[in-house]
This record gives sequence, C-alpha cells and structure tokens, in this order.
Amino acid sequence: MIDGSMEEHLNKISDRYSSLFTLPSNRAIQKSLIMTCLMLGFLWILPFPLSFANVLSGLAMGSLLYIAALISNFIVRYAVLRNDPILNMRRCSFLSLPTCIILGVFIALANFSFALTGSLDLWVKVSSAGFFSALMFRSLISYAVSSSNYSRTFISALLQPALLFAVSLLIMYGYVFKLYHIYPFILSIFLVFISTLIFSRYIDILGRERLGVGALSLFKAFLVNWTEDINGPLEGFLEDIGEEQDVKVSLLSFLGVNGMKAVMVIPAIHPGPFKNVGSSPLPGEIHNALKSRFKCVVSVPHGISGHDLDLPSHIQNRKVLRRILELSSPNQVNPSSQASPFIRSKVDIATASCQIFGECALVTLTVSPETMEDLPRRVDQIINQEARRNGLAAALVIDSHNSIQGPFNLGRAVNSLIEAASGAIKSAVKCSVHPLEVGAAEVKPKEFTVRDGLGPGGISVILVKTGNHKVAYITIDGNNMVSGLREKILNRIKGLGVDDGEVITTDTHVVNGVVKIDRGYHPVGDIIDHEKLIKYIERAVLKALENVEPARSFWHVETIRGVKVIGGKRLSELCILTEHIIGRVKFASAVIIPVLALIFLLFLIIF
Repeated sequence: MIDGSMEEHLNKISDRYSSLFTLPSNRAIQKSLIMTCLMLGFLWILPFPLSFANVLSGLAMGSLLYIAALISNFIVRYAVLRNDPILNMRRCSFLSLPTCIILGVFIALANFSFALTGSLDLWVKVSSAGFFSALMFRSLISYAVSSSNYSRTFISALLQPALLFAVSLLIMYGYVFKLYHIYPFILSIFLVFISTLIFSRYIDILGRERLGVGALSLFKAFLVNWTEDINGPLEGFLEDIGEEQDVKVSLLSFLGVNGMKAVMVIPAIHPGPFKNVGSSPLPGEIHNALKSRFKCVVSVPHGISGHDLDLPSHIQNRKVLRRILELSSPNQVNPSSQASPFIRSKVDIATASCQIFGECALVTLTVSPETMEDLPRRVDQIINQEARRNGLAAALVIDSHNSIQGPFNLGRAVNSLIEAASGAIKSAVKCSVHPLEVGAAEVKPKEFTVRDGLGPGGISVILVKTGNHKVAYITIDGNNMVSGLREKILNRIKGLGVDDGEVITTDTHVVNGVVKIDRGYHPVGDIIDHEKLIKYIERAVLKALENVEPARSFWHVETIRGVKVIGGKRLSELCILTEHIIGRVKFASAVIIPVLALIFLLFLIIF
C-alpha cells in the first residue's frame, strides 16, 4: 500500500517536469531574440567613436548576429539533431537568447578593453571567456535534454557559439591574429567536453546505484513524456524496474432483452502513475474496448488499489485488456435474474452500500464529505471474507473515490469502512430479492476535457430496479471529486424518481500532469461548473430510466497472473531519485562548473 504521500511525490514530479519547458510563443521568442541581437550590436560599437557609419555598423552587426542565430538553429534542428523530440525549433530559439546574451556581453567587454588598452591579446582572452561560458551553458542544457547521441549533441552545442563568435570577429577586421590566439578557444572546447562527461557520469551514478539505470536517461525519458506526450522511453524504464504480480479484476454484466445492456469492470489495478504512462489511461481503454465490442454502457469504477499496483506500460495494459475481453462475454457464468434492494450502512465517517446479485455482493465505499484516497488491499480481502461468512461467493468492492478536501485519515477510514461494509452485507443478505430490471446510459460532455478533470470515458449510469426501488450507479471518468458534489448529485437524482445511488470516479490519471497546479490535476468539480455537470448526469439518468427492462446479471472475479506492476518500493525509489537528481544537478553546477571555469581563468592569466 502506498499512502497519500506518494500522490504528493508524483504530483511534485509532474510539476517540476511540466515547468521545465513552459515557454513563450515562438513569435514572442523571435521578437525577444531580434531585440536582444540589435541591442548587443549597438553595445559592441559603443567603445568606438560615435558616427553615423558606426551606428549603421551596430545595426548591421545586430542583424548579422540574429541571422547567425537563426541559421545555426536551422542547422541544429534539421541537420544535426534532426528529429530530436525535445529540441524543436521553438526550444532551440529560446536557448539562443541566453547564448547570445552571454557571448554578447563578453564581446562587449572585450571591445571596451581593446578600446582602452589597444591589446588584441586582451580582447582574445575576454572574448574566449564568453565563448567558454556560452558553450558550457549550451552543452550542459543540450546534453541534459537531447535524446541524440553525444557527438551530435556536442556539435549542436558548439555550432551556435562558434557562428556568433565568427560574427564578432568582423568588428576586429583588419587586425592581425596570431596562431596562439586560437589556443583559448581550443581549450574551451576541450574543457567543456570533459566537464559535460564528468557532469553526466556524476549524475548517472546516482540512478545506477538506486535503480540500475542512468539517471540522465531517466530524466530525458520523463522530459520527453512531459513535453511531447511520448511515453515509450519512460515506459521502457518502468518495464525494466517492474515486478510481476497477480492482479484481480472483477466484472458485473447485465444482459437485457436484446443483448448486453451494461458492463461494470472493477480492476484492482491502480490507473497511474500519471498522464499517458502505464495504466493511467486504463479505465478509458477498458471503456472503449468493451463499448466497441458490445455496443453497451460501460462503467469502470475504482477498485481497491494504490500506486503500488500501477502498471508500467501499455504492454501490460493490453495483457489485462485481452483477459477482460475474454471474461466479459455473457457465457452464462453465475447468472441471476434477481437482486436485493440497495442497502446502506454508516459507521463514523464511513458509508458503505451493498446490493446482492445472485451470490455476489456489489459493495461501494466512501467517507464523503471527508477526503477519500486509495485504500489498502486488505480492505478488499476482509470484506470478501465477511461476504463468504454470510453465505455469498464473493464481493465486488468499489472505492468510490468521490471526495477530496484535505488530508486523508487512513487508519480511521479503513476501520470504519470495514465495519460499515460488514453491516451493509449482513443487512442485505436478510432482504428479500426481487426480479432484476436494468437501464443504462452514458454521456460524454465535449465541453469538458482532461485539463478540466474529465477523462474520455465521460459519465455512465447503470440504473438498477428491484421491485419499486430504483438505484443509480453513476461513474465519472475522473480522479476524485471535490467534497460536497456527491451529495448535490444524489439529491438531484432523487427528484427524477431515483431512490438512492452512489457517485463513483474511475481515478483515471490521464488528468494528472496536464495542468500546472500544486495538486497536479483537477478533481471532478474543481473547475467544472457543478450545475452543468449535474445537468449532464440528469440527462443520462433520465435516458436510463427510459430504457429500464428485465435483465440478468453475470459476475466474474479473475486473478490475472504474471502482470508487471511498478511496485511500491520501486515507485518510492523513483520519486526519491528524482529529487536527488535535482540536488546533484545543483551541487554539480555549484562545484564542477566553477572549478573548470577557474582552470580556464588560470590558463588565460598565464597565457
């Protein structure tokens, strides 16, 4: 079991990575680059006599500087790095800004020193210091984020400072340069090359010690996912560090007069860790696969699971999906045309419901309006034991995941939920059963997206009628729900003739990491207008009421063996490693780079 702190760690990671390349528009970057280059051009000619010719020269130099930056960006992007997923044209242009500023300021200082002393040697020393600084900056940034090999990355880092420096030499046209003037620039290239290797090895060791993978490679895999939605590299790492476990999947299907009416799939697999990685989109994938096959309403509530049961890749998702499709066919396993009423039980902060279909209890758990987070697997085990003690074959247990407003009191929630579930089961088995009737509907509001907290599965309603009692299981494809919204929804559907129900979220993590906020995602109702959302739910409930018909239920509980999960220990190590990588980068930047800069400075003094 992973507690709520893991969610906080993952949200912190998503916030760090998503903010790395939060850049202005390309148009704004180009405007800034043009203005910067023109200002540097005028700065370069300030030490010389003020004249109309020199002003034109400054304008020309600034223009040439911008053209050189533009040309080098095109060469880097389309010839050297080609299809690098991170360093696209926009980001290359953004990196040009600090490169131009660093080198440009040093060239301006070199020009002032030359104007004061007339020493070409001094000009070379100062300008080479700027070349070293600009190259160091670009080399470290490029190597840290580029997916290209080292030689291409270093060439891409070297090209722009070299072209920009070539433009600066036009100022000194007419002066005779000696062969030894190139030595500082050769040393710059050598020191930067060595420092980048030292820097990368120093960072990589940390990852190999903890997870057996290079830390920088892992960093790049995170980065390419956060910036470009490419999940392959990161999922490859997660597959390598994952561990095989047996996972549980439960299904409750409803067969109507004309075929499959609705399917409820409750995977004890956590839909994480974030965005499009691993099992994050699993609820939506299950929904789409079953809907495509059976043309029915599909509900994928959150099972009892935590981040220790995140799947590492889409490879594992497909393995689970194949088995779910095999199990979901109406093969007359555990059929029943009767069901008990929907029974609630409340203990302390916990509310549990139970409705029995044949020999199977469908149990929902919530602590709303208190905060509800992931529950440990032992909750499912204990509730199933209670169901068997009461003569049932199994319990399908749903973590409704429908309220969030602050810290989660796990110990208090677990104890009271188990007691409430036990009470609900005991009461339900004593009730008389009635003929089963089912209606179902779903809506997918186009105005709400993952950025608003609503996943692609939209809103599904499975309405169960036993005698005169009608209950609605409302599933929303989102990650949790703001406190109080559940109660608003349940009150509104009672006005439609529905006696009771539960509001459930899938806990999908496709909504995590797509917005830059402290929590890392929007729970359902955080920014979605409540009234609009409730209107959509009412529409689905009314549609389900219209198509209520006699039905049979089928349930199945399956253990899928040999499925890889990331695992709680590995995921914790991954979160900790990310923070440590950042710490090492800061240390290396504060120690390694200044030491090499000092070596270069001593050379300039001696030279």
